[in-house]
Amino acid sequence: MTGLERGRYRARLASDACDLRAAQRLRALAFHGEGDGLDSDRFDAICDHLLVEETRSGVLVCCCRFLPLAQGREIGRSYSAQYYELSGLESFEGRMVELGRFCLHPDWHDPDILRVAWAAMTDYVDETGVELLFGCTSFAGTDARAYYDAFAMLKARHLAPLRWLPRVKAPDVFRFAARLRRQPDAKKAMSRMPPLLRTYLMMGGWVSDHAVVDRRMNTLHVFTGVEIAAIPPARKRMLRALAG
Repeated sequence: MTGLERGRYRARLASDACDLRAAQRLRALAFHGEGDGLDSDRFDAICDHLLVEETRSGVLVCCCRFLPLAQGREIGRSYSAQYYELSGLESFEGRMVELGRFCLHPDWHDPDILRVAWAAMTDYVDETGVELLFGCTSFAGTDARAYYDAFAMLKARHLAPLRWLPRVKAPDVFRFAARLRRQPDAKKAMSRMPPLLRTYLMMGGWVSDHAVVDRRMNTLHVFTGVEIAAIPPARKRMLRALAG
């Protein structure tokens, strides 16, 4: 992916250490409210980093990172494998990519930013021949009660196929598929669903049957997978039209 421009925004992969630090600064601001800090970990060195910038000012308004894996046997290298037992996915034979640390600048709310980001991600997936996109999708805060309808909706409609289902590994989890017996209120469920997860679900994505409580990041997150071959044709056409 050499670069993509749409309207006010351009998307490109980080090319040097300065680009990486800019992404780490945005992540610190978006995840921790730290304007001068850096959000970094050992995975940064082995990932590709996507940057979305406002063209005129050069302000970084969105970023995420990609960890490409040749096949399922490599999934133990992923960030997600710290929190989920993923042996079921070791038999996946196609190329995979983990999408992580997705964030938007808290002062920028233009929906075109997300459109450009998804166009760039579509380019990346197509160019690298990815067959499974996966990652941890986060709900803000660690109080699961705020998201009961959303979790009930995930249980009712979006659990992973049994052969891929992630098992419990983290010490602190909310087992929503086992605990919740309620019928979800669809309106409440979708209003509380994180925007990134809503997009995954519209592409036919599926999730783990439990959420990990991550107190360091102050989030609840679910493992999320999207099998590229299973994305509805109309959704594929829309994404590829964005990518242009």
